[in-house]
Amino acid sequence: MSDVGYSKLKNQLNLSAFEPQRPSRLASVTSVTPTLSALLIPAKVAPKQDSPLSHLLFALKYEGINLQLLSQALRKISAQEILAVIRESPTGVYIRTACFLWEAFNQKELEGVPVIKGAMVNLFDPEKYITGPSIRNAKWRINFNGLGSLDYCVIVERTEIINRLLELNILQKANDFLSKLGSTTSDRTMSWAYLSETKSSFEIERETPSSTKAEAFVELLKKAHLTTHLDEEFLVGLQNTVITNPLDRAVFYRHEQNWLSSPLRGAAGVTYIPPPPEIVSQLMKGLLDFANVTTKQIDPLVAAAIVSFGFVFIHPFMDGNGRLSRFLFHHALCQSNSLKNGLLLPVSIAMKRNEDLYLAALKSFSEPARKRWEVIWIDGDDYQMTFKSDDSLYRYWNATTCVEFSLEMAKQALEKDLKEETEFLAKYDLIYRAIDHQYDIRGKDLNTLILVCMEQNGKISVNRRKKFANTVPEEIFDAIEAEFLKVVGSF
Repeated sequence: MSDVGYSKLKNQLNLSAFEPQRPSRLASVTSVTPTLSALLIPAKVAPKQDSPLSHLLFALKYEGINLQLLSQALRKISAQEILAVIRESPTGVYIRTACFLWEAFNQKELEGVPVIKGAMVNLFDPEKYITGPSIRNAKWRINFNGLGSLDYCVIVERTEIINRLLELNILQKANDFLSKLGSTTSDRTMSWAYLSETKSSFEIERETPSSTKAEAFVELLKKAHLTTHLDEEFLVGLQNTVITNPLDRAVFYRHEQNWLSSPLRGAAGVTYIPPPPEIVSQLMKGLLDFANVTTKQIDPLVAAAIVSFGFVFIHPFMDGNGRLSRFLFHHALCQSNSLKNGLLLPVSIAMKRNEDLYLAALKSFSEPARKRWEVIWIDGDDYQMTFKSDDSLYRYWNATTCVEFSLEMAKQALEKDLKEETEFLAKYDLIYRAIDHQYDIRGKDLNTLILVCMEQNGKISVNRRKKFANTVPEEIFDAIEAEFLKVVGSF
């Protein structure tokens, strides 16, 4: 089967853009037929001509919007060629779309354009994509409704998974859940959430934080609810907060190349290379413009996923990017005003529990991006790295997998982690009150023994009993175990 559309266009023009996720291919079918791996195209529907522009217009009609590929292709298609088509069909939706994007990506206007007529159309079909606010282009009668701008735009497809998770209205359920708790239980649950979010965020990076580091990150998370305009100065300050080594504290965005690596030696061990330092400031401007505005205009969880993953893909600092990316997830939710002040969804706990899915979300971008770099290992930690593409790779990326993952983690953080901790606290309180009412025992001893009993599924070990033998009568150990069974049976 021969390729048509985006895949053919990529090969014809030798483009470095990522491979289409579901390429179009000629097949013995009677109508356009989507499968898991390809879009099957009957010969009667295929482009009549084999030119790059013909395949581009075909792709716009049948495959949707791929800005990464379009930005590279339209810079290689001449003004004369595209003008010839628009003059023949000035009302055509797909040629108008191509002209609109040609001017944006080439940074110049097409001259000698006929009067453009036809209905206003959206660049992104709202039934197929998550879209942003519309910006009207009267010349081409196109509404730009992407997530961001044409300088930095992320694509999120409306998959069944995303639609289903968005319909759950997770943030509203989180607010409702918290409002039903008493103030004391609510405060205790949130204290646990902040500490556990901190612990899990460090664990994702295979690090056990000192008490000072942990306290600093908890305080950082609490600042997410403060109304803050994100810019380089603010992010540098955050980076300095989470990094304890003064030599690794940034003064501005990085001015050198960084990379991520595995235990493997040499070039094979380099797993991801962020954008070259000379384009980091431009990319961060695009991402922060999105973060400062769009979090209040689209679903906050979608915005939070884009900001968090977008930040880690740009990797604007030499260290601290992972933790900051997870802080920015919470910051985006808080800035949307969709969470009550102080409420935190401990998504890092769910991420740590689903590290394989987290890695898959990261790899959805990092693996194809890595292939666009040539890496030569010289010696030790010395590499020669050559970027074989352009900044469109990092400006226009598909965040669908990252958004699916983030929505699922938010769901688990609410339905599993917060609710399980609340239930745990309720059980603890019932046991504590019952034992404290019957026996005279030191509060700290009772607290420790109840926690031990609950963690050991209703048992207090012989060694633990010996440790407390001088202050706790034997009957109290048995009473705690009995009360645990009684309380568990009531839930």
